[in-house]
Amino acid sequence: MSSERTEVQVRAGVEGDLEALTDIYNHYVRETPITFDTAVFTPEERRPWLLSHPEDGPHRLKVAVDADTQEILGYATSSPYRPKPAYSTSVEVTVYVAPRAGRRGIGTLLYKALFEALADEDLHRAYAGIAQPNEASTRLHERFGFRYVGTYREVGRKFGRYWDVAWYEKEL
Repeated sequence: MSSERTEVQVRAGVEGDLEALTDIYNHYVRETPITFDTAVFTPEERRPWLLSHPEDGPHRLKVAVDADTQEILGYATSSPYRPKPAYSTSVEVTVYVAPRAGRRGIGTLLYKALFEALADEDLHRAYAGIAQPNEASTRLHERFGFRYVGTYREVGRKFGRYWDVAWYEKEL
């Protein structure tokens, strides 16, 4: 590790992270098709999302922070895949990295911590939908053992065009 690279710690997300997490997510809402949300959120509007990811259980929120500055560099979540009871052993996972923290391995650290935390949960599969194109996300998911299962063609419209979403799954 070079001396320029700061140490990154991964921990459970807490309510005090809400503003920074909202800022990161809003970047992707405004600037990218990575999320299909089209309007930015206030931290108060995002509070139910944060509270739906407790420190234990199958629906987690992991946050990467700069060890020196405590700046939030990104986050990963596992969320319900679908609301019906038979889906309870499946989760949808996602990672968002602060724009200035990209290409530093933050996503890898977050997923490593998330999947370690989920290892003892009653879960069978993890799913990830990746708006196309997104080679970095595809590589990250494949590195963690996800395999491609199909593409929903032109399933979302944002920025005046339609976007495909490729779906990946991982056995847990």
